[in-house]
Amino acid sequence: MDARKLIPLMRNMVGESTSMKHVQLIHQKVITCGLQNNIAVCKNLISLLFSCQLFQSASLVFQSIENPSDITLWNSLISSYTKSFMFDEALQVFQKLMRIGFLKPDSYTYPSVLKACSGAGLGRMVHTHLVKNGFMGDVVVTTSLLGMYARCGEFGLALQLFDEMPERDLASWNTLISCYHRDGHYEKALKLFGKMKDHDSVSFTTAISACAKLLNPVRGKQIHDEAVRNGFASDPFVQAALVDMYGKCGCLEMAIQVFEEAPFKNLVSWNSMIAGYSIKGDSKSCVHLLSRMGTTGLTKPNSTTLSTLLMACSKSANLKHGKFIHGYIIKNNIKSDLFIHTSLLDMYFKCGKTSSAEYVFATMRKTEVVEWNSMISGYVAVGLYLEALAVYSDMIAACVEPDSITVTSILAACSQLGALERGKEIHESIIFGKFESNEIVMGALLDMYTKCGAVDEAQKVFNRLPERDLISWTTMITAYGAHGQAFKALQLFQEMKKLNIKPDRVVFLAVISSCSHAGLVNEGCYYFNEMVNDYGIKPQIADYSCLVDLLGRAGRLHEAYAILQRTPSIREDVELLSTLFSACYLHGDLKLGEEIAGLLIDKSPDDPSTYIVLANMYASIKKWDKARKVRLKIKELGLRKNPGCTWIEIDKKIEPFFVEDKSIPRADLVYECLSILSGHMNRDEVLFLNTISDMYEC
Repeated sequence: MDARKLIPLMRNMVGESTSMKHVQLIHQKVITCGLQNNIAVCKNLISLLFSCQLFQSASLVFQSIENPSDITLWNSLISSYTKSFMFDEALQVFQKLMRIGFLKPDSYTYPSVLKACSGAGLGRMVHTHLVKNGFMGDVVVTTSLLGMYARCGEFGLALQLFDEMPERDLASWNTLISCYHRDGHYEKALKLFGKMKDHDSVSFTTAISACAKLLNPVRGKQIHDEAVRNGFASDPFVQAALVDMYGKCGCLEMAIQVFEEAPFKNLVSWNSMIAGYSIKGDSKSCVHLLSRMGTTGLTKPNSTTLSTLLMACSKSANLKHGKFIHGYIIKNNIKSDLFIHTSLLDMYFKCGKTSSAEYVFATMRKTEVVEWNSMISGYVAVGLYLEALAVYSDMIAACVEPDSITVTSILAACSQLGALERGKEIHESIIFGKFESNEIVMGALLDMYTKCGAVDEAQKVFNRLPERDLISWTTMITAYGAHGQAFKALQLFQEMKKLNIKPDRVVFLAVISSCSHAGLVNEGCYYFNEMVNDYGIKPQIADYSCLVDLLGRAGRLHEAYAILQRTPSIREDVELLSTLFSACYLHGDLKLGEEIAGLLIDKSPDDPSTYIVLANMYASIKKWDKARKVRLKIKELGLRKNPGCTWIEIDKKIEPFFVEDKSIPRADLVYECLSILSGHMNRDEVLFLNTISDMYEC
């Protein structure tokens, strides 16, 4: 077989799914026919070998040529390496070409070489070659150079080169716009688009996508109208971008209009329309679109389609539709990837089906940290903190390295459980994993220490924060206030204001709460008024609750009740009334207590806590008949108070611990410790009262 027959045969095989065995037979034929030095044959053989990923064989073909003096052969190898994303190998061939001396690169060499340049340093070297060899007038080469600088983040050099180009074609404009878009400079991409005289589907698609990222439907509509005037509105890529833009911007009617008018709907269009409905949480319409896609027979859903559908079910908490999608995946033997698996977990957790999420997780390979993160964060979201810690332990045992999301989620579990020792272990993994520069991780660590009562540790973390945002200030102020260090809390609040950090409602709530715990009534009222009058923040239920608690602790019960009565929005709020009712019991104000108890029973007749506090109030002033009547009422209504629950850490394992619970491990030792602690508390109370008595006597 001669070269004239082999070359067309190899060209036809490149575009087809050819077996590796057939390619190796062709390679063998080239050698047996003595054509291993035929440049045309070798070029086509290299392309064929690359199409089957036989990279080593392709390299050997090139190396075996005695005199590779044809630049097209070099270009073919460099281009093949670049198309296969083997950039280092492409650059090595280029450097070899530069060393041989008798052959020079041409305008077809440089575009592939520039695409392979991953760093601006090497790109500048190639730029120098282009200037020396007079290629800067070639618009294709300079456009490739432009793309290289933009990809490397050297937008200043890219823009300078663009301005200096003697000739700019559509490709050069599109290259710069696309690179701006890819790097997140959407406004700059739109500004460049506005300067273009001519547009094509690429420029329209990129500009519309930039509007989607900026959530700017007004500019998107203007570009849509321009696409219509220029005859590009029917382009499938432009239509898909329009559907995506209108869907993300909440203009669902416009998205539907563009989608329905499209004569040919590609997979991107279907996915964009489904995503538009998914943002709204309309799982019913998403499922309907999936059914329509199936009836066309032209397009099949991919991983993006199915994960977007599951996200819609998560948002709407629609278990029926979520199960339908899961069944569709199983029925059609669709191989679930990372995105589908994590979307399934999220959907089942959001729909309250923890057991189904556990089943999905059990069937997964669990080689990626993202899969473990989905399970841990899912457990944390539904309040199963012990289970989250167990999954984290399994993850470490499986030698999967945690990332910033892992430690943030698991720290939240430690915070809720008060699991200080486990939290300290996570802190060590943060140091080991070098996450100390991550603001979110350090914020979660600060929150964990404050919730676990380790204020000194929290302060150390606060002092080492890479940047202190309003959340971290609030967390630290809350920690000081909750642990009896109100003056430090107020000092920190003043320090925050000096740095011109504007306080919000949450930080004021923390400050007023600090005053409440310390009995600083006047200060608390001052900050409440400052919040309302100086910062224009409208108080919510939580703020009023804190104010009522502040006044209630100080015995200013009627003042607190007057606030409730003159504020219609909170007058009958059960939580506020309950707070004030507890204060009445604390200060022995039976008359006001009875009045509030009547309101609470009218609002929540099945709440046992109101009856119990009222009975205790009567008993405290020895009104035994009334106390007995209230307790009989509790029995008559069949009300029972839920037992108090906390968690206790035994041998680095967190155990739930209920009142009078004897089922936990080492229960005898736990109760012995509690007895010792109670004794210390009683002695401290006696010592405190004696000290106060001595002060008065003096």
